[in-house]
Amino acid sequence: MTDPNLDPGATPSEEKAAHTSLGDLLGEVSRDVSELMRQEVELAKAEIKQSATRAGKGAGLYGGAGYAAMMAVLFLSIAAWWGLGHLIDNGWSGVVIAVIWGIIALVLFLMGKKKFESVKGAPQTVDTVKEIPDALKRNEENR
Repeated sequence: MTDPNLDPGATPSEEKAAHTSLGDLLGEVSRDVSELMRQEVELAKAEIKQSATRAGKGAGLYGGAGYAAMMAVLFLSIAAWWGLGHLIDNGWSGVVIAVIWGIIALVLFLMGKKKFESVKGAPQTVDTVKEIPDALKRNEENR
């Protein structure tokens, strides 16, 4: 049974639209949009979980690499201490290695301090936020 007002080449969607009320069509669209949103939220959750898992594994590997590097530095320092011990007394070779590490620590500290002193925060944002009360006052005066 076909509608005489409907084009004979009408698609099934067009035929359904011709025989269904607007309220039913809107309800169906609303359900479809809700289902699509739920699916998108589930997809986002799955992607975030996967990314977080990968980030966690990467952070763990960085931690392991840092620990391995620390152990390498420790044992290289001990080897240097013992190696210098053959040239000078073991006590003095320990002092020399400690002084070298002290100098390295001082240089790194000074470089870090210089970087922190160059941090300005968000000066443009602070300036803009300071202007908001003045802009609000002008808008109230113009009313």
